[in-house]
Amino acid sequence: MRRDGPAAGMAAGTAGPAGPAAAGAGAGARESLRTEFEFELPRGYVDESGTVHRNGAMRLATARDELVPLRDVRVRENPAYLSVVLLGRVITRLGTLGSVHDGTVENMFASDLAFLQDFYRQINAEGHTRAAVACPHCSESFEVELAGSRLGES
Repeated sequence: MRRDGPAAGMAAGTAGPAGPAAAGAGAGARESLRTEFEFELPRGYVDESGTVHRNGAMRLATARDELVPLRDVRVRENPAYLSVVLLGRVITRLGTLGSVHDGTVENMFASDLAFLQDFYRQINAEGHTRAAVACPHCSESFEVELAGSRLGES
């Protein structure tokens, strides 16, 4: 089954619903899974030359992406550093930077870091952080946001 995340409609180089996998609907047609999602940072990363980079892409995390940072000494000394190392692994592109790594994430503005943490949770939680619920009094159905009220928390 193909799931679209919060960045639905923002193609990031993977086959979408109109891509090759969707062309054949008969027997033998292969399903595609969107694994990369584009984003735009609220403020933008400012590199050493003063260039602001706002547009980027993040791929879905693997189990390895979540396990490897746990061995990092910086994460052991300061568990809050986990998200910096993890984001450095899954951000595939940011503006015109040649590569993105934990040092890049470490030098981002706090609002951009919070945005990326929320974005990571959204795309890795099958694309959404909302749940359908019903009012216990009137039985009306509606959706609630499960993400936390503070930036970067759930």
